[in-house]
Amino acid sequence: MIAKTEKSSLLQILAKEAEEAGYFLNPNTEFTTDIVAGLEANQARYGYRACPCRLASGNKGTDLDIICPCDYRDADLQDYGACFCALYISKEALEGKAQIKSIPDRRAKSKEKPQNNHSLFKSSIPVWRCKVCGYLCAREQPPAICPICKATKERFEEFG
Repeated sequence: MIAKTEKSSLLQILAKEAEEAGYFLNPNTEFTTDIVAGLEANQARYGYRACPCRLASGNKGTDLDIICPCDYRDADLQDYGACFCALYISKEALEGKAQIKSIPDRRAKSKEKPQNNHSLFKSSIPVWRCKVCGYLCAREQPPAICPICKATKERFEEFG
């Protein structure tokens, strides 16, 4: 087990990124520290920060959707006030205006959905969508890092 530090650098990074995105880390310090320790353990184990609340395969390509922040975070925050593992919470949940309840796992449902092949427009340049925050850009290759949520290149998918 990785020793918990009082002020983990990853915890500070996640708190800053969450605030920039309009979200907050769970104010329960012990709980949040445990989740961050799980992220650090998965980083050491797999080479990426797979959500500790989900079963990672050890194959980064298979687990891209559950690398923190996961592809489901924003939708969970909008619908439930917290993400699946409750590391991230909405402003409403932080202020006690929204009660956090059990959050269903969107992962299984998203794996079952057929791809939507409808295109809104045709372009000779591919359009890339960040699966974490929805950022769109039209270019030959996706950006190395999403300018909005800082997700890496492999978290983008061709859109349309």
